[in-house]
Amino acid sequence: MKNFSITRAKKISVFLAFLLLTTAIGYFSYSTSFTRQEVTDYDLSVPFPNLSFTRPVGIFNTGDTRLFVVEQAGQVHIIDPSVSNDSTTVFLDIKDQVLYGGEQGLLGLAFHPEFSLNGLFYVNYVRDSPRRTVISEFKVREDNQNLTNISSEIIILEVSQPHSNHNGGEITFGPDGNLYIALGDGGGSGDPNQNGQDRTSLLGSILRINIDIKSLEKNYSIPPDNPFVGNAEGFREEIYAYGLRNPWRMSFDYNTSLLWAGDVGQNLYEEIDIIEKGGNYGWNLQEGNHCYNNPNCNTTELITPIWEYNRLEGYSITGGYVYYGLRNPTLNAKYIYGDYGSGKIWALSKNGTTTENMLVKDTNLNIASFGLDNQGEIYICAFDGRIYSILEKIDNNQTSSKIEISTTSEVTTSKSDESSSNGKSTSSITSYGIEIVALFVLSTIIVTFRKKI
Repeated sequence: MKNFSITRAKKISVFLAFLLLTTAIGYFSYSTSFTRQEVTDYDLSVPFPNLSFTRPVGIFNTGDTRLFVVEQAGQVHIIDPSVSNDSTTVFLDIKDQVLYGGEQGLLGLAFHPEFSLNGLFYVNYVRDSPRRTVISEFKVREDNQNLTNISSEIIILEVSQPHSNHNGGEITFGPDGNLYIALGDGGGSGDPNQNGQDRTSLLGSILRINIDIKSLEKNYSIPPDNPFVGNAEGFREEIYAYGLRNPWRMSFDYNTSLLWAGDVGQNLYEEIDIIEKGGNYGWNLQEGNHCYNNPNCNTTELITPIWEYNRLEGYSITGGYVYYGLRNPTLNAKYIYGDYGSGKIWALSKNGTTTENMLVKDTNLNIASFGLDNQGEIYICAFDGRIYSILEKIDNNQTSSKIEISTTSEVTTSKSDESSSNGKSTSSITSYGIEIVALFVLSTIIVTFRKKI
């Protein structure tokens, strides 16, 4: 019996020691969970509260302090913060020649890489009789760099538009000095004319042309390394990439020279693509990563998007920019984009085969476009007429931020959503005192039992 009693007491002593150890571990774990931490969150600010625009669809810069805001009806306004945040100058007005309504209008603006020397810039707009996309060159006035010489217009390229929607609209100069032009599939549900896969048509494609060297027949020339130069099948040599439905906003990452594009989906999926020379992005064989109207579609030669999302997240993607500004360091080198329908803004980063998508802000805005200033800071055009900017804030009174993170390890696989839990900062004095008392009581009990053994 004595041996049994000693064994039992030892077991009790060991058990209480175990409680003491787990309590101590719990304390350290508890105190770590509620230690004050710096947390990243984001707000939208209105940098020009006294300015409002009518359906702004783009914001651009020329390398100086000026911002150029494109209104869909056919005007471009200058904001110059070095002069005033409360007034604008009308830089361009072609409302009388723009077919405006729905997805039509003045849709794109690009400044020549030597704009400060030659004063040349380019616009993308829709015109009627017949309905067509027009790419034009304009020049600023000799006596005023803030005004356009309207009579200087030169038509660079015209593309017939069979329907009123899916016009694309972005034009931008690449690091190679060529002009890149985004054209949608020509409209209609499901690409009824099969333009996305028809390389004899310019529609549903990203074009690349040289506007500094004119050919005999055109006010531009074809770069000799375009993918379909010299083909015998009748493919348009202006095509750089194809198989796109309605690329709404594309931009170059000026650090990596990658060309990013947001392509608006048909029924189920929105997608982001990295545009490669000669690439076929699948429309209308597939929508996002998924076969469209044919479950057995052949995708072997198609380039899949690096990211997609379904209609639970939004229904009309708005492409953006890779961010290298200073105001939002946690967004550095991330692709900032949004959705016109849901108002969500995300930051996408790609590292090898891993792609991570972070919800930056859930808004109620109809986000039409993004833009950068000369410092790389990002702006947002919304159809409430305001220009917004993203402002990172560090909250020292919280321990976690409600930031939704989604990742995928392979760009062709489906993504899973992970959300960090919310927490609240609290004082650890009370918990510390409770733990000290608990440790003291348990130590006393153990010592008492050991004396009885």
